[in-house]
Amino acid sequence: MKKEYKLASRSLSRHWELYLLLLPPVLYLLIFKYIPMVGVQIAFKDFSVINGIWGSEWVGFKHFISFFESPNFWLLIENTIGISFYSLVAGFPIPIILALALNEVRTGMFKKTVQMVTYAPHFISTVIMVSIIILMLSPHVGVVDRLTTWLGIPSTNFMGIPEYFKSIYVWSGVWQGMGYSSIIYIAALAGVDSELYEAARMDGASRIKKILYIDLPHLIPISVILLILSLGSVMGVGFEKIFLMQNSLNISSSEVISTYVYKVGLLGANFSFSAAVGLFNSVINLILLILVNAIARRVSENSLW
Repeated sequence: MKKEYKLASRSLSRHWELYLLLLPPVLYLLIFKYIPMVGVQIAFKDFSVINGIWGSEWVGFKHFISFFESPNFWLLIENTIGISFYSLVAGFPIPIILALALNEVRTGMFKKTVQMVTYAPHFISTVIMVSIIILMLSPHVGVVDRLTTWLGIPSTNFMGIPEYFKSIYVWSGVWQGMGYSSIIYIAALAGVDSELYEAARMDGASRIKKILYIDLPHLIPISVILLILSLGSVMGVGFEKIFLMQNSLNISSSEVISTYVYKVGLLGANFSFSAAVGLFNSVINLILLILVNAIARRVSENSLW
């Protein structure tokens, strides 16, 4: 024990600059992520503003049971998981395909133009993005509705039809994020040894074979890591965009756990119930992350830990 302490002390004194750089993010995690977790205990209490977190009465799993028995439970689970998996299936491969395509482009100006056009939507704020979507899909005045009407299709209120909501949400997200998400894959492809391409070219390999046997194997490790992280947040559908796109007509498809927690917790002032729902959501995400990471570690050499 003394020997380990001496080694740690010697390492600390020798590399103190690195530990100093590590200090701000560690403090950030402690102050803004770990210390607030103390408040999660209100999920097991009947929280009273007068008594505070520590003085409120313990009620065990009362709020969890109330959520499981709620008539909205299965609707929330179905919508949350449905939107998450739809986003994953539609959005995960497209940045990889875009990166592979850009990697094959040799014309500098065209490549930069495509990159700029595909990256730009990422920097549009969610509020502006939702406003654009609503304006484009508005009946009678929206571009999409005018186009479909010109083709002889009756005017449609796309944002008011529950069956269309998931597709509108997912594909607008794909359009907004595919360029920015492809950056990491382009960076991975930039690290491929050029001698491999040269050897493949001398062997007469086509572009498709270069992609299959050189590019894709180099992308698999980073793809597995990003897939694990994506599956680890499958119950964590973003709140802001869905809430802005919601209306009374599409609520049956757009109500997810995050919007439900906001409405019940903050608007309804039922803090204990919303904390229980949020905690349930986080625990499911953690279990999924551990399971997917274990599966990835077993079937391949790539995993988070």
